[in-house]
This record gives sequence, C-alpha cells and structure tokens, in this order.
Amino acid sequence: MANALLTEDELGQPEATWPLDLAWCPACSLVQITETVPPEKMFREYAYFSSFSDTMVQHARTIAESLTDRCQLHGDSLVVEVASNDGYLLQWYQRAGVPVLGIEPARNIARVAEEQKGVPTISEFFGRELADQLVASDHQADVIHANNVLAHVPDLNGVVAGFKTLLKPNGVVVVEAPYLKDLIEHVEFDTIYHEHLCYFSLTALDRLFRRHGLEIVDAERLPIHGGSLRIFARHAHMTAQASGAASAPRSVVPSESNREADAAPLANVPFTPSESVRTMLAGEAHWANSESHYLDFGQRVEKLRSELTGLLRTLKSDNQRIAVYGASAKGSTLLNYFGIGADTLDYVVDRSTVKQGRYTPGTRLKIYDPDKLLTDRPDYCLLLTWNFADEILAQQQSYRAQGGKFIIPIPQVKVA
Repeated sequence: MANALLTEDELGQPEATWPLDLAWCPACSLVQITETVPPEKMFREYAYFSSFSDTMVQHARTIAESLTDRCQLHGDSLVVEVASNDGYLLQWYQRAGVPVLGIEPARNIARVAEEQKGVPTISEFFGRELADQLVASDHQADVIHANNVLAHVPDLNGVVAGFKTLLKPNGVVVVEAPYLKDLIEHVEFDTIYHEHLCYFSLTALDRLFRRHGLEIVDAERLPIHGGSLRIFARHAHMTAQASGAASAPRSVVPSESNREADAAPLANVPFTPSESVRTMLAGEAHWANSESHYLDFGQRVEKLRSELTGLLRTLKSDNQRIAVYGASAKGSTLLNYFGIGADTLDYVVDRSTVKQGRYTPGTRLKIYDPDKLLTDRPDYCLLLTWNFADEILAQQQSYRAQGGKFIIPIPQVKVA
C-alpha cells in the first residue's frame, strides 16, 4: 500500500500486497481499480498531513475566502469538510467567524486538527448513516467540501447520498478530485494506487450526482495535483426551480479552459448548469468512452518507464549518487511499478516529520529530513512529489546552488 511506511522493527516482516489493475467501464465511463483494500487498513492511521504543503494551505485559503464572500457565510452558517485532514481548509472559515465541522477518519490526524488548530472534528467515515446522525442532532451544512476524497471511498453512492441529506436546501457541495483528462494526457500513472479507487471525468461525476438528486451547476479545472477538477453541486429541485426563472445568476467560471480560476474573483455560485459544465461534458464525449484512448495511455506509461530507468542506469554507471525527494503515495507507485529501488537510490528526504525515520513501502528506503541534501550532497535527486515541483525547487535552492540537480519524472523526464 502506497502510504504503508515501515518502522525499523517492521523491516524483517513481509509486506501485504494487493493487485493494482486499472479498468474502464464503457457503460458509465468510470475509470477505477478492481481491488478494494478495507478502508480501516488504510485510513485509521494516516501519514499524509496537508499542512506540510504551503501550496495546499494557500489553495485552501483561496477557496475558503472566496466562498465565505460568495455564499455570504456568517456566524449562523455551517461549513463541513469530509476528509478534513488536519484542518488545513476549515481553519480559514473559522478565522472568518464561520462555524465548521471536520469529518476525518484518521484518528491521529483528527487529534492534530482539534489540538493544534482548534477545528472540531468527528473521527469517522462519512456516509448515509453519519449524515442522518448529524441532521438528527440539528446539523445541516451551507457548504460541504470534499477535497481529494471521492476517489478514496468504496461506497460512492453512500457518500453522495450523505451529501444530499446533510446539505441545506440552498447549500452547495464543492468537490475536488484529480481530473482523468489530465491524468491521461500527462501520463500521471503514479496517482493510481489502492487508496484511489476511482478516477473521475465530469461525465462520470454528473451521472453519479444526478442519481442522488444533486446537480452539478459549475465546474472548473485547477492546476493543483497535476490537474484537478472542482465541481459545485446543488439540490436538483433547486436547479429545476431556477431554470424556470426569468434569468439565472452568472457562472462561477468564465470558461472551461481557465486553469487558474481558483485564484480569480468569483461570482455567486449559480443555480443552473453553467456554460463551463455544458462545454466540458461536450468535450469529454470525444474521449471518455474511447477504448483506444485508454490503451494509448498504457503504452505511454511503458515508454516513460523505459526513459526514466534508462537515465538512472546511465547516471549510476557514471558513479553518480541519487537520492529521492518525497515519500509520497504516488512515489510508491512509481518506484515499485518501475522496479527502481535501493540498487539505484540511496535514501529519501521528506518535509513531513511524521514520515522521517521510517522506510518506504516495497523499496524500503530510509526517510530523512531534507537538510540531509545539504550535508550529504547527492549528485541528483529524483523528485517524486513532482506536483509540488515549483515549491520544492524554490525551497531547495541551496542544494541546487551546490550543484545538486533534480530529476522530474512526469509528465516527461527532465533534469532541473
């Protein structure tokens, strides 16, 4: 499993493994893996803390401040985040005086959210049952956030039904997920791991939400995580009422091509599907149900494997020392699928203090503080957290000034 970091005592023990096969359904257009690892194994204790990324924190602040203004949130409103991690997002609403509630199944992370950020957090998995309990205790949400979580849940229908139950009549659900179009175009195969059960097009999400009485009223593409999709959904009965009105509010997003829309001033969330939704769905009709599209992706992954392993073999034959930056889940997929391990790489560095001192799954490379790059001075560093490349290259300017170079593997192999 991608985030199953090992302690030193566990190095002598066998690691549990599961198949990792990617499948596409021509009936509903959903792309998914075929094996579901029990969520209790993956998410009750978790190693990823969002606040260790400055990019993620700023991204969260931008949308929180925008929605606070656009939805006119106040002291009697409620913002709920499903899979709220360490409070990286909800803290910004709280600072604006808006009541919040986090739902985070990882007990270790929920404790940090409550103790360090003061964000009230329920440490449970979200679904129909929990939504019913919250409504029974007089909780209903003006805004529900679900950032990078829908891909993780085995019961998609239960979670979206929970959104429907928990959402106020005029409320809005805001979902972010890695966008399938970007994954395929940029060969982002390393985002495929057991925690990510599903890989979404807008077409698949539209069908899922409609099934539960919710309608996607706006959508935008974001550059974060190598390319993500953010959707806004409302109760379908509200959108039906609005469609009969004389005029509808303006769209959130000027156009589907605006990949920096999360940083721009935004209008009120619409009640009827915007032009961006219609445009994106029409564009997906050309590829979302194309078998050849997915087969071509598989071939490009194999080409990338050949290029990266070839470069690393050449560097090692020249006696170059190679470290790794980022003990990430995506890095686990890349290293294990490409067969790159301790015979090529010396160690891993990561900014997360939770990961330091442990070992990567499968490859069993020890994880250190990034300061080790300055003292040990490896010739190259394979950047597995390539989705935060700009942030990390800026942070590691001293290492680069000493002659250190970064190998960025995706979307194509390059040295920086």
